[in-house]
Amino acid sequence: MTGYILLIISAVLVNNFVLTRFLGICPFLGVSRKMGTALGMCGAVLFVLTSASAVTWLVYHYFLHPNGLIGADLTYLQTIAFILVIASFVQLVELALKKTMPRLHASLGIFLPLITTNCAVMGVAVLNVQLEYTFSKAVVFGFAAALGFSLALIIFTGLREKIDLAHPPRAFQGVAIALITAGLLSLAFMGFANMVN
Repeated sequence: MTGYILLIISAVLVNNFVLTRFLGICPFLGVSRKMGTALGMCGAVLFVLTSASAVTWLVYHYFLHPNGLIGADLTYLQTIAFILVIASFVQLVELALKKTMPRLHASLGIFLPLITTNCAVMGVAVLNVQLEYTFSKAVVFGFAAALGFSLALIIFTGLREKIDLAHPPRAFQGVAIALITAGLLSLAFMGFANMVN
């Protein structure tokens, strides 16, 4: 149990995929202007990352690994197989949002399908294989990585909303102040660096 708690703390705070590994920056910067949109993206990433972690682990160990059901070494197909799994889950989320919450679907725009190419999602799937996690650890790691992404996105969105009300100098408005804020937030998360090895 302690191992799972440390894994969650590590993925959320210490090795946050956005703020310390710098993966998933595109949706992080793209949907962080309004809290409602950011929360929608958090839910989508939480579902896709957790589900994709479970299914990619199964695909790798049962179909691609030499000791799997097929018995051949198909590990060279890992990237293609993982992208297909991730894209399938993203399409599922997109269809569900389009049907149930069309306004949220419209506000997420192009950033919803970009979850497919979100390097944080692919990074978690690849790390699950490289770190040789068990199935349960892979799912917990995927869920914790999504929580870390969500925490960073919610904090960053709150900061951007406050900054927009503060009317920064003209040279810093827009993307400039967003990147400076993201850098400062990243430095704040670096304070957790030695919390878990």
